[in-house]
Amino acid sequence: MNSTKTILLNNRPSGTPTTSDFKISNLELSDLKDGEILLQAKYISVDPYLRGRMTDQKSYIEPFELNKPISSGMVAEVIESNNDQYTKGDFVSGMLNWSEYQIHNGAELNKVDPNQAPLSAYLGVLGMTGLTAYFGLLDIGKPKEGETILVSGAAGAVGSIVGQIGKIKGCTVIGIAGSDEKIELLTNEFGYDKGINYKTTKDMNAAIKEAAPNGIDVYFDNVGGEILDAALANINRFGRVIACGAISLYNKTEQPTGPRVEITLIKKSVLMQGFTIGNYAQKFGEGISELAKWLTQGKLTHKETIVEGFDQAPQAFIDLFSGKNQGKMIVKAD
Repeated sequence: MNSTKTILLNNRPSGTPTTSDFKISNLELSDLKDGEILLQAKYISVDPYLRGRMTDQKSYIEPFELNKPISSGMVAEVIESNNDQYTKGDFVSGMLNWSEYQIHNGAELNKVDPNQAPLSAYLGVLGMTGLTAYFGLLDIGKPKEGETILVSGAAGAVGSIVGQIGKIKGCTVIGIAGSDEKIELLTNEFGYDKGINYKTTKDMNAAIKEAAPNGIDVYFDNVGGEILDAALANINRFGRVIACGAISLYNKTEQPTGPRVEITLIKKSVLMQGFTIGNYAQKFGEGISELAKWLTQGKLTHKETIVEGFDQAPQAFIDLFSGKNQGKMIVKAD
């Protein structure tokens, strides 16, 4: 094999990304050296946080370079191996380039078992999104039995798991999503007690108050913006706000402004903390073990939107911003 298709960052997006911001190119592959493995992409994770890496500014992770491959979580198969740690036919997960085939030194990859769960699950419920839900809710939110949890982006990859963990912990869980179909999904499949369709709700503050008349104890925020403002208006004393994502703001071209949070945080002794999943890298084994146990016990269910075809990765990523996914958005590469 002399070359492979790869997806490069063609332009830095202004506002919502378009397919012209990406470019599919052929990349030459060298011969396999000692210690290297040849990987074939099987499943590619597309996630909202990748939008931030397309902007040339300092953050918790380096921005993508123009005319270089995009990378994200991926499950791949070992096709050839010159590395004692890997055998042909092994499946691995890790941060990999958007290439159909690639040569890798084997570092920072995790072997995954297709007999324990479907391979795609290692990008969702048993991968970054499941771990994000697990550590964000339990370490920062610290939910107590009988409390009320509000989740935005509740039908998405992280939110759908957050709600289920909240129910496992004995809480009332309310989800915010963008269609009646998604609200039905929340209550029928993910165990949410109530749902709010933000696209048909004129007064989010009042809608949250009606759904949670005794207030919100924990808010797991995946969207930011005006929904965060409304959640804070309904937060209880000693409430906890978990700042996981801000998808409503990622494509803004100007600095947004909104209600100031200081008075609410002070008057109600509220904790508001942001995080990235990398903060918990040393504890991933613990999280995966617990999530796998709940999955085996039938306490967790997971939904995936799987898009067929390696070339469709850019469009699948763009579709995240119009809410076309239910649960985890994944590209099946072959």
